Amino acid sequence: MAYEAKTKVTAVDVDAFIAGSPKPADGAVLCALMRRVSGIEPKMWGPTIVGFGSRKYDLAGGKQGDMLMMGFSPRKASLVLYIAHAEGWADRLARLGKHGTGKSCLYINKLADVDAGVLDELVTAAWKARA
Repeated sequence: MAYEAKTKVTAVDVDAFIAGSPKPADGAVLCALMRRVSGIEPKMWGPTIVGFGSRKYDLAGGKQGDMLMMGFSPRKASLVLYIAHAEGWADRLARLGKHGTGKSCLYINKLADVDAGVLDELVTAAWKARA
């Protein structure tokens, strides 16, 4: 049986998804930031992730999968950012404001809780690390 990724590009309209999400205003701001930094239009990855760009990653058996280069999900509990841990990550997080982190995620309750300039630095550094 062939492996099929659960998180893959869909045809869902990004702006409509964000408008109907639990955090539409913050989602629109994050989308605009990532559009500006990446220079590309976002696509939906699965039902809830707004993604920018794609990259290959290795799977078992010499196969490869596709994953977004960066993205976010405007969830009810928090905004989840999927961005690379670029050089200076810890320093920027120390200056960011109220947030949480996971293995490959940055969690922000609302954008008002963080420094917009530092968030811009994080997203820009993450994109440059992947691009």
